[in-house]
Amino acid sequence: MRDRLYELGCSRMDLGECPKIHDLALRADYELASKTKDYFYDIDATEHLEAFIADCDRRTTAAKQRLAETQEELSAEVTEKANAVHELAEQIGQKLARAEALGEEGMVEESVKLMGEIDELRKKKAVAEQEYRNSMPASSYQQQKLRVCEVCSAYLGIHDNDRRLADHFGGKLHLGFITIREKLADLKKTVDKRREERGASERERSGGRRHYVGGRELDRRARRHRESARDRDRNKETDRDRDRERKDRDRDRERERERRRSRSRSRSKREESRERSRGRDRDRERERESRRSRSHRSSSKERRRE
Repeated sequence: MRDRLYELGCSRMDLGECPKIHDLALRADYELASKTKDYFYDIDATEHLEAFIADCDRRTTAAKQRLAETQEELSAEVTEKANAVHELAEQIGQKLARAEALGEEGMVEESVKLMGEIDELRKKKAVAEQEYRNSMPASSYQQQKLRVCEVCSAYLGIHDNDRRLADHFGGKLHLGFITIREKLADLKKTVDKRREERGASERERSGGRRHYVGGRELDRRARRHRESARDRDRNKETDRDRDRERKDRDRDRERERERRRSRSRSRSKREESRERSRGRDRDRERERESRRSRSHRSSSKERRRE
């Protein structure tokens, strides 16, 4: 059942994420606990599937109403012939999808037998189509006459080929609805009795407990548990973000300190270079001064000799 609901979630009728927890460990705990206590989950499942199928039936009714308003109204005789073509086409599509499934499972003989039945149905369909064609003008016959699938509310055309119909009747959406409807029919056989049993169980427990814990109450607790888990995850993510921001700030401060030290070292090197340059200038100036002094003394001695 859960697999079929998952298939519907992967089709054009996307159900979204399931609000319940699907955990193998919890499933094992439930199976163990259900041996000693009845949680009446089958009643909740019945109510859920009833709402789901009721929604599908509403879509089917609305689709039929739209077709009645938009399609050209046919006479009773032509409508009967069109329905005959539709029914034969649906039978072909269903059997073709089943034959392909049997072939994939390795049941070749059963698949070949179904293909023989399909050939007979195709002959009957060809005769029905000819009668339908002869009963109305050619211009009207070319128009696509739609009908709504009673199982999954999808549109089917009278001119759809066998491949299109096989894809529909063998598709996940149609097969999923078949499984759901069959399961709901089985649950409805015992749901009234099960509701009486749950009421008796609640009355029996009301003396010692404030309320009965099971079914939807456990679902509510599960939702609270999920919300708490999500809150914890968000808090962890927030803490990780704060740690990353703190590390980024520390890294930026370290880089700034490194740049300052680098500038300081560069400034010191420039000052040392300027100091050495000034020292060399002073040495050259002293050397020039010394040469001028020696030159002056030599000139003075020459003049005294004269």
